[in-house]
Amino acid sequence: MAIKDTPEEWTVTGTTTPFTGAKTSVRTDRVVMPDGSTATRDYQVHPGSVAVLALDDAGQVLVLRQYRHPVRQKLWEIPAGLLDVPGENPLRAAQRELYEEAHVEAEDWRVLTDVYTTPGGCDEAVRIFLARGLSEAAGERFEVSEEEADMELARVSVDELIRGVLAGELHNNCLVVGVLALTAARAGDGLDALRSADAPWPARPFAA
Repeated sequence: MAIKDTPEEWTVTGTTTPFTGAKTSVRTDRVVMPDGSTATRDYQVHPGSVAVLALDDAGQVLVLRQYRHPVRQKLWEIPAGLLDVPGENPLRAAQRELYEEAHVEAEDWRVLTDVYTTPGGCDEAVRIFLARGLSEAAGERFEVSEEEADMELARVSVDELIRGVLAGELHNNCLVVGVLALTAARAGDGLDALRSADAPWPARPFAA
């Protein structure tokens, strides 16, 4: 048997949306189980996200520190953001986030990995890109606000990030998945063997 996730959709007999927010909502589905019973499943409906593991020529990763209110912590993360427009091209969204959050652009883009962040309670899908050939972006810096106004930027070695992940000191899922996937890719067929930046993404189909 191939170890591969596959599409499947169980019958839904009813759906309500008890909460609708600015970017996400909560949906309640009545789902028919394999034994014929019906169960209620509540989950967050999410537009999807992109994240960027930006690796410079010195082998350091661009990270930022940002306050995350739900967990009451300042977390070290990699640049990331929402797919605000339905069908938005994820590469263009990732390039925008790298520019807005770090004022950096990149020459080489690959898909590092695709993940569902919390599939038991949220339909968020994230595409994590690897960006290389970094340089300072031209023009004025993007004007940040709210939590991003307090954001700190740093460049940290991959080894130090891995140490922090395994020590339980770094918790952001995109950072954790990204640095571990980077390490696995290096140990395998190499970074140039990663999928192209425009590889299909069934979880969030997009226009060219």
